Amino acid sequence: MSDRCRVEAGSRMEPTREDLQAELSDEHWLLIADLFANPTPSPRGGRPMADSRACFEGVLWMLRSGARWKDLPPRFPSRSTVHRRFVEWVGSGVLNRAWKRLLRKLDKAGQIDWREGFADGTFASAKKGANTSARPSGARGPRSWSWPTRTVSR
Repeated sequence: MSDRCRVEAGSRMEPTREDLQAELSDEHWLLIADLFANPTPSPRGGRPMADSRACFEGVLWMLRSGARWKDLPPRFPSRSTVHRRFVEWVGSGVLNRAWKRLLRKLDKAGQIDWREGFADGTFASAKKGANTSARPSGARGPRSWSWPTRTVSR
């Protein structure tokens, strides 16, 4: 192995002014904190688990920014920790319950305009741009370059 230290592939985005602000106010965190209880330390010892709020704020940063996991700013716990917690929270339904609580709070405060909404196309499936009435790929006719070959070989 070379003398040079291992350099991680990809980029780490430099934090911007927006990155340095909290993703969630203390008031909003108190509304959902009971859902994200900090794990108790193992009786066998070991490294303590990362703070749940810090991980949740990392998840919110990821969702808001649309960045890659490798671009998670260093002010959050490691990207693998934040991603692991995200997967756990989605699988257990915790993230969905927290989202609903926060939406209810914002709706009661009149801070959500329900007349406006959008869908992010990056999560919509598009099979080579074909619509549902298009022929399946197996039903395509032969390509144009094959016709002269077929005629000559007959």
